[in-house]
Amino acid sequence: MSGHSKWATTKHKKAVVDAKRGKMFTKLIKNIEVAARMGGGDPAGNPTLFDAIQKAKKSSVTKDNIDRAVKRGSGAETGGADYQTIMYEGYGPGGVALLIECLTDNKNRAAMEVRTAMTRNGGSLADPGSVSFLFNRKGVVVVPKTQEGRQVSEDDVLEATLEHGAEDVNDLDESFEVISDASDLVGVRTALQAAGVDYDSAEAEFRPDMEVALDKEGAVKVLHLVDVLEDLDDVQNIYANFDVSDEIMAELEEADA
Repeated sequence: MSGHSKWATTKHKKAVVDAKRGKMFTKLIKNIEVAARMGGGDPAGNPTLFDAIQKAKKSSVTKDNIDRAVKRGSGAETGGADYQTIMYEGYGPGGVALLIECLTDNKNRAAMEVRTAMTRNGGSLADPGSVSFLFNRKGVVVVPKTQEGRQVSEDDVLEATLEHGAEDVNDLDESFEVISDASDLVGVRTALQAAGVDYDSAEAEFRPDMEVALDKEGAVKVLHLVDVLEDLDDVQNIYANFDVSDEIMAELEEADA
């Protein structure tokens, strides 16, 4: 899983850069609106909303924008869009399986843009169910190692979460990634809070059961496709089952620097 973990590290670094550029702003606001619509506008009684707000705060979304998104989603303020979650399944270069999660107020637009991005960059859409069986839904909590002047160790994270559903802890260079069953996500997050350990994000993700090993050429093609898809306004998350060696990822990061 080292290559996938390396990609996860790259994704988290990219998310920080994207947040500074305002690129993630719309997607974070959408998450808050939908969470408030589905479970109400009180974060204390809506764990999904709580985590969406936490992630937005960590990405420097202002309190005013967060509050307005909650009000639109809960119906306390007019103007909220009717967003729908749609999962597209497909294959990228090298037979890599892709799950493309969209949050959109226009299903036709989302379908057309995803299909175009896939076909123009070596991918193809697949029938529902033909790819999703390769993935399991997991809870993923990202914990920064440096917190208010102190260093959080892997032992600190394990001690706080092991009895609350944590299955694995991955080292992502500047942070730890705590993996659990999706149903244990809130328990793991709450256990970290109780132990005084801060976290950057807590959300359910799809993780692959098996991975496809890619050489450098294949990695370039797949990562380019992922970048193109992530640039689409309707695309919220992309899950893939590829594995790239640390050496190749380091080469690619150096080339992008």
